[in-house]
Amino acid sequence: MTTFVDRVELHVAAGNGGHGCASVHREKFKPLGGPDGGNGGRGGDVILTVDQSVTTLLEYHHSPHRKATNGKPGEGGHRSGKDGQDLVLTVPDGTVVLDKAGNVLADLVGHGTSYIAAQGGRGGLGNAALASARRKAPGFALLGEPGDVRDVVLELKTVADVALVGYPSAGKSSLISVLSAAKPKIADYPFTTLVPNLGVVTAGSTVYTVADVPGLIPGASQGKGLGLEFLRHVERCSVLVHVLDTATLESERDPLSDLDVIEEELRQYGGLDNRPRLVVLNKVDVPDGRDLAEMVRPDLEARGYRVFEVSAVAHIGLKELSYALAELVASARAARPKEEATRIVIRPKAVDDTGFTVTREEVGGEPLFRVRGEKPERWVRQTDFNNDEAVGYLADRLNRLGVEEALMKAGARSGDGVAIGPEENAVVFDWEPSVMAGAEMLGRRGEDHRLDEARPAAQRRRDRQAERDEAQREFDDFEPF
Repeated sequence: MTTFVDRVELHVAAGNGGHGCASVHREKFKPLGGPDGGNGGRGGDVILTVDQSVTTLLEYHHSPHRKATNGKPGEGGHRSGKDGQDLVLTVPDGTVVLDKAGNVLADLVGHGTSYIAAQGGRGGLGNAALASARRKAPGFALLGEPGDVRDVVLELKTVADVALVGYPSAGKSSLISVLSAAKPKIADYPFTTLVPNLGVVTAGSTVYTVADVPGLIPGASQGKGLGLEFLRHVERCSVLVHVLDTATLESERDPLSDLDVIEEELRQYGGLDNRPRLVVLNKVDVPDGRDLAEMVRPDLEARGYRVFEVSAVAHIGLKELSYALAELVASARAARPKEEATRIVIRPKAVDDTGFTVTREEVGGEPLFRVRGEKPERWVRQTDFNNDEAVGYLADRLNRLGVEEALMKAGARSGDGVAIGPEENAVVFDWEPSVMAGAEMLGRRGEDHRLDEARPAAQRRRDRQAERDEAQREFDDFEPF
């Protein structure tokens, strides 16, 4: 059964915002109590947070679909809806968040580091919040916005100070088991180690971590064997240790050729040229291994490597190796720039930034003007198109933003199609320019004279009122004999 997973595709969905409430205060002897609809609650976010106690992405391998809770709708009596609860997903230290195209969205290093993978939707305003001096009793409320729905890829890059690299069965797992308290699986066949192993080593006053990176063979950087899956775990390590087998049973291999092959794979993977390196000649407890180590050591030192002859079984040369690694790790830590507290940078938008764009397109030989921008698209999502007054309110907002003026400048004429939003999810309507906009154009609650199609009930009320007015005028004009 799989117990270690270092790459998963996660499907996250934030909570939707709750709808605002359209309500009128009702109380005895107060027929005009005024609007009292509350706002909808905010939808919950999906947040990725680093937790040092988590070491694998296995949980998300089995359950890749995660969703935060929705916000509650508002209620009458100025009662706002409850906010949705944020969904916090813990990930290991060193997790990289990417989109489906491979672009890095966040690099989560350090306990408590967080990233909002999906933003919850805003709650809609109730009619009490929409009331103004010109619109005293709104008969509508704004809808809550839908939360973000995203697919992200999580990749784990082990955070360690030292990486042990080498051929399978070179003795890396045995070495990490005697240097630290780690207990990896050890056997006398290749690819025994299928997952990276971490161990903590104490040398004097320096404490550092060692990672055993499995599966490096010729062609690993191109995906052969297990190398491509685990080479990423070398990226964050400060020191590389080549573990060379001096007692290999394969006649065509020797420590120098093994070193050249692994170095070529690291070079093709890229980004590791500046890491300090040590060479460990392992298994010198075997007679032939000792002789081979003494034979190749001068050549390795001539290449500039520090060479250590060790035996994980006989515990030979381990103390000298651990202190040498501690020295290199301490130097690497001292050379790192000091960590600074995260600074929040506020970049206000320019005053003349309209916040939207208008482009002309041709669809079926007919012009279509597409409006894109954060505000217009958000306002469309918040509008209840079954309510005439809400549609009129949207028209007022777009007009105040300057959308109508921009459409005129772009050459739009009466009857041309206008789309607000992206192509796959846009609201399309026939544009009719208005001379004026505002609450003074509204009739009874729930009506907007800018809409061509009048509601039958409203029309019948107007007809009856006209008949009563005509009868009253005839009565006033009547003169008795």
